[in-house]
Amino acid sequence: MRVVVSEADFDLGAEAERLEAGADTGAVVTFTGRVRDVADGLDHMMIEHYPGMTEKALSQMAQEASGRWDLSGATIIHRFGALRPGDRIMMVATAARHRTSAFEAAQFLMDYLKSRAPFWKKEVTASGADWVAAADTDEAALKRWQA
Repeated sequence: MRVVVSEADFDLGAEAERLEAGADTGAVVTFTGRVRDVADGLDHMMIEHYPGMTEKALSQMAQEASGRWDLSGATIIHRFGALRPGDRIMMVATAARHRTSAFEAAQFLMDYLKSRAPFWKKEVTASGADWVAAADTDEAALKRWQA
């Protein structure tokens, strides 16, 4: 399991290749999130976190996914700092012997990242700055994984 929290951008291809290296890996699923513009002209999104706490929480998410599905690997990358529209913000990648496990584990990790990962996001526009609240749809998606 690989967890990276960084200001730096990442190489999608290199990250996917790292997971493809396993001889028993039959499927690698990747999801990349990007900063999208908002209606009133996003200048940048400021993403904050608590070092140490964030990595621990993401590692626990990856371990839980590995316990639920037979994964040969998983990667969670999340950036912080000032990110502009079009910048990559995060990546989730899962590898497994079979595609169903890889897809389901990736969806699980995305749902947890959107609702429970300890990141705080502020959208900065010409008219001011606003913290981004959790979306009801993200909370609803998370419920499908709760026992």
